[in-house]
Amino acid sequence: MFIKRTLLSTAVSFGLVAGMTSAAMAEEITIATVNNADMIVMQELAPQWEQATGNTINWVVLEENVLRQRTTQDIATNGGSFDIMFIGAYEAPIWGANGWLTPLDDFADDPDYDLEDIFQLVRNGLSADGKLYAVPLYSETSFTFYRTDLFEAAGIEAPTGQPTYTEFAEMAAKLHDPDNSVYGTCQRGKAGWGENMAFVGTLANAFGARWFDMEWNPQLDSPEWNAAITYYVDLMTNYGPPGASGNGHNENRALFKDGKCATWVDATSAANDVRNPETSSVADVTDFFQAPKQETDKGTGWFWSWALAIPASSQKADTAKDFLKWATSKEYFEMVGETKGWVAVPSGTRASVHEDPRLLKAAPFAETIKNAIFSVDPADPTRDPVPYTGVQFVAIPEFQGIGNYVGQQVAAALAGQQSVEQALANSQQFAVREMTKAGYIK
Repeated sequence: MFIKRTLLSTAVSFGLVAGMTSAAMAEEITIATVNNADMIVMQELAPQWEQATGNTINWVVLEENVLRQRTTQDIATNGGSFDIMFIGAYEAPIWGANGWLTPLDDFADDPDYDLEDIFQLVRNGLSADGKLYAVPLYSETSFTFYRTDLFEAAGIEAPTGQPTYTEFAEMAAKLHDPDNSVYGTCQRGKAGWGENMAFVGTLANAFGARWFDMEWNPQLDSPEWNAAITYYVDLMTNYGPPGASGNGHNENRALFKDGKCATWVDATSAANDVRNPETSSVADVTDFFQAPKQETDKGTGWFWSWALAIPASSQKADTAKDFLKWATSKEYFEMVGETKGWVAVPSGTRASVHEDPRLLKAAPFAETIKNAIFSVDPADPTRDPVPYTGVQFVAIPEFQGIGNYVGQQVAAALAGQQSVEQALANSQQFAVREMTKAGYIK
């Protein structure tokens, strides 16, 4: 009997039992994911999990705004279309508190998974009422990507501290060279609370703006918001690429990697792709400095995690949990390093990964990313006091609709379809209506 148990244990450890019994036990799980680089790598490596377990995956790969629309609709209606969803630090606590997600606290009982190795700040951001509802693939804040060769050619000394947005615009003006298809800066313009408003929200914070006052009254028609959006429209109109209102994170990442952008304020998680010579034409001439400040340095870098969660409607939770453990394990990160290069390993998630000498050698900026993430305080995101948490978003269910609407108004102003004043007046009117309807204000 002992020999049989030992052989069985050995077979399980090599994934053999799953293969031998796959006909009886195999399941297909459906995963909804965004089309970001780290998730594409996961799709390339996932056949190893499929082969080891006998299970299969139906991938539903969507653009970021579409992913949020589809997953929100499915989760709120208990649709059951997905067994795993890629969601973030906005959705996980709200959906978890509503009972829409499967708790993952039992991951702490698996010593091989080592849940404590995931940074506590990240775990807290994916939890509600002390329960964990998602596990992260990567976490991020924002900082400034810049071309060292273009700075040198223009005689610009890169900031050693945190520059102001006024100084940043002066840099962009000197670097702007549209005749050679190099633009002074590339910033998000595509409408969406998680697209243009991720950057615009932190820009507004820098100018001293806030979404709501302490009584939950919207502040979108304030002088601070006007100054921030006016700056944004002027910056992108004068020094950005054509069609900027249609460019989101992935479009700007492609432009930067193709050598079209001199500067770009965006996600620290993109650094492993931009600095990878296998994927980027500017890998050797890209460096980083802090996202700019202006009236304040509070809330000038966002906080986000792309994480995997299991809807409560899934009928295949056990298989889904097995995939989550595989896809966010120490072994998975090592697999990425060994197959794609250590510079490509997802950042901002596990302490052991950020301490690995192989990562630090291939990606010396990894320590900068970790320090930048830990400098963010979602509980104190603005110059003036606010009743909410969240840096580039407000952690209330109503924000998704409000943020999307404001993003559309800002994109229209950037495209020249309306004035900044009209965009903000529309946004204020919409936000007041929604917050009144939700009972926050009378």
